[in-house]
Amino acid sequence: MVSLKVATAATVLILVPCLLLAYRLARSRFRGKRLLSTLLGLPLVLPPTAVGYLLLKLLSARGPLGRETLGFDLDLILTWRGAVIAAGVMAMPLVVRTAQVAFEAVDPRLEMMARTLGYNRLQTFVRFTLPLARRGLLAAIILGFTRAVGEFGATVTIAGSIPGQTQTLASAIYAAQQVGDHREAYVLLAIAVIVGFVAILVAEHLARPHAEDSGRT
Repeated sequence: MVSLKVATAATVLILVPCLLLAYRLARSRFRGKRLLSTLLGLPLVLPPTAVGYLLLKLLSARGPLGRETLGFDLDLILTWRGAVIAAGVMAMPLVVRTAQVAFEAVDPRLEMMARTLGYNRLQTFVRFTLPLARRGLLAAIILGFTRAVGEFGATVTIAGSIPGQTQTLASAIYAAQQVGDHREAYVLLAIAVIVGFVAILVAEHLARPHAEDSGRT
């Protein structure tokens, strides 16, 4: 339940920023675009514990977002809210990249036609672009949610593994293995495999028809 709560909150937290970033990367050319794309992809290649350590330093008492800097405590370290931040950061690159591909599959000429009919940029995005890219965007959300469910390194670094509070599925598997409770570890592992398998299967199903429809268009 902690995993579901953390993953759901993380997905909701990053959804709008990820969609806006993905659309910006898919449609615009600007100075620093490659740098921005690289920075967004860093959590995919950095060790999760390294990302967790950076977040820990960022949120520590003397860090840029710490108590001494802001004048108040965000109360994120060793809490489920901290786990949400860590899971969101780790899921963000996957959501952005998958959503970017979905937006790139939408023909820009359709957006231009909508603009000529009197729709402004926001109306065009909401009424035309999002519906046309919906399959790929759903796949991005599912993959991001599943990535958040399975996150371990960054989450345990910033939030720990407190049973009933911050212990997620991944940290529970690790804890069971550490104490030699192989039966529980196998059960949790089976749950993780099933969730991951179903998520990838659904994401593939959503993405494939979208690509074929775009090709026919």
